[in-house]
Amino acid sequence: MNLIVSPVGADTALRSALQDLRLGRYHAARELLEMTGREWGLRTSRSNLLAAGAGDPGIFKLWVDEEPSSPDAAMMWSRVLTRAALKAHRSGMSEDVVGAAARMAAQAGWRAAGLLPECPVPWVDKILLSQLPYPAHMLDPYARRRRMPWDELPGGSDQGMPHLGPWPLLGEVDARHPGNREGYHAMRQYFQRVRGTGAAMDFACWMVLSEPPSPELWLLPLYALVDKFRTEHGEGRERGTLRFWQTGSVGHYAVQAYSKWFAQLPPAEYPWVSMSDLSHLAHALTANGETQKAADVLRAMGPYVTAQPWKDVNAILGRNRNWEDWFLMNRASTLRRWPLTTS
Repeated sequence: MNLIVSPVGADTALRSALQDLRLGRYHAARELLEMTGREWGLRTSRSNLLAAGAGDPGIFKLWVDEEPSSPDAAMMWSRVLTRAALKAHRSGMSEDVVGAAARMAAQAGWRAAGLLPECPVPWVDKILLSQLPYPAHMLDPYARRRRMPWDELPGGSDQGMPHLGPWPLLGEVDARHPGNREGYHAMRQYFQRVRGTGAAMDFACWMVLSEPPSPELWLLPLYALVDKFRTEHGEGRERGTLRFWQTGSVGHYAVQAYSKWFAQLPPAEYPWVSMSDLSHLAHALTANGETQKAADVLRAMGPYVTAQPWKDVNAILGRNRNWEDWFLMNRASTLRRWPLTTS
């Protein structure tokens, strides 16, 4: 089975739209988003991958100029401007450049929200922008009207999550699509980048202490664990260690995600499942010795995989072989050990 490294997976419609964007056209993306309609989870994930995979983000500027009243065009322009502002900040560009990029992204988000108020995507973008060091009112048009302090969790720290964050923005996402996957991952990224790895881990674990609002969120601790591994063992620190992935904590969250999320999925839905989620789950199960469950996930992945977490873990552990070779070796070994049986 050939290996295809791609976050798109088996979503052929999304793959075609991405190819069209790389050729400098947006028409397939427009048709895809029209077809996706108000399936908010799919709309959020597909728009994220379209923004990430476009060859020239300027194609969305062309679209929004030609169709200024299109909610889809406005949403995609907001997505690419948000990515550009975050990239400028992480690249160490000047405050003036980052500030200008952030203002453009925020304004595009406000416009997108105005054109389709029930869509959660512009609010997901606002959570992402909250990683930047700007006041709340720049991101949240309702910040000054809110009754509680803007970044304080409703109910206070007695709920077990004491960290400050852009909670009202997550509330706006939930009001439109409860448990939106991209919204909760944006919150996890906020805690990781602004409050630190410990806060991100706290958030992820706090989310799964009780039934999260959508099954995909059972995966949050696995992403936080990968970030924790990078922090604790990256850049040559304790190179070669495997103990991290063999702990009971990793096993607990991996098996929990498998049973609460993956095992409940109808196989017909596999083409639209996040390939990143499947990759993170397969990695955690394999690394923790849960190979029978890992085999089920690997079969659902088919020939597809995302580079992360396999690539970074392979490098940090000091393995000399290419991460793709390492993945193929693990996949072949696991599937041989646990072949698919039919009754």
